[in-house]
Amino acid sequence: MISRKTTRIVMGISAWALLLALPALAQGPGRRGWARNYNPATEVRVKGTVEEVRQVGRYGGGPGTHIILRTEKENLEVHLGPTAFVTLSGFAFAKGDQIEVVGSRVKFGDADVLLAREVQKEGQTLVLRDANGIPKWSRARRGI
Repeated sequence: MISRKTTRIVMGISAWALLLALPALAQGPGRRGWARNYNPATEVRVKGTVEEVRQVGRYGGGPGTHIILRTEKENLEVHLGPTAFVTLSGFAFAKGDQIEVVGSRVKFGDADVLLAREVQKEGQTLVLRDANGIPKWSRARRGI
């Protein structure tokens, strides 16, 4: 027979788990998070020099990697994805790296940013999203 105390503990843990899951559930089926913002119709290819690498925000529990890319026209913030995913993919970025990025140009607040789908560096390609903008790291988490 299960005691009242054990029942309360299980109910408390269940309530916390539900509260933690609510943001994901509220997004509904289909594309989640930044994938909602990725628009294949706004996809561009840019080349430039890495000016800065930043670890910012949270992507499913850890920091994300952003790059400030100096192109011929502008400095552009490029959102790569979770730092753990980038690192496990065998890629590292540093100031001065020459890279080419394919991604969706979107508004983030009042700034234009680039949500990267692929990054080429020294003949290697880091694939971050599929052609529809679905992040590869979300598939890795689900074991797809």
